[in-house]
Amino acid sequence: MGQIANQAAVELTKERLGKLFCLAGIGGHVSGIVESTKAAMKLVAIDGCPVKCAQKTLEHSGFKPDVLVVVTDLGIEKIAGPVFKADECKAVVDKVKEELGA
Repeated sequence: MGQIANQAAVELTKERLGKLFCLAGIGGHVSGIVESTKAAMKLVAIDGCPVKCAQKTLEHSGFKPDVLVVVTDLGIEKIAGPVFKADECKAVVDKVKEELGA
């Protein structure tokens, strides 16, 4: 599920609707990454499943996502492994766009 979340973020970045930030760097309190994240106009977290690791990592570092999209909340079944369908990724991208009003 994390692969879908990551690919959706990549697609949104390609469309210039956002910018990827390193979640590990945020969680590791890497100063340059944290400062870049603070400068973001809106913070979007895309989580793969209800465990919400992305949201928890952001909150642990003092950030509150403006938008949270959980892949499994879109009816996409959680499976193990890196393989997913293109239409599943598109559904996540579309949901983020909807939430942002884009």
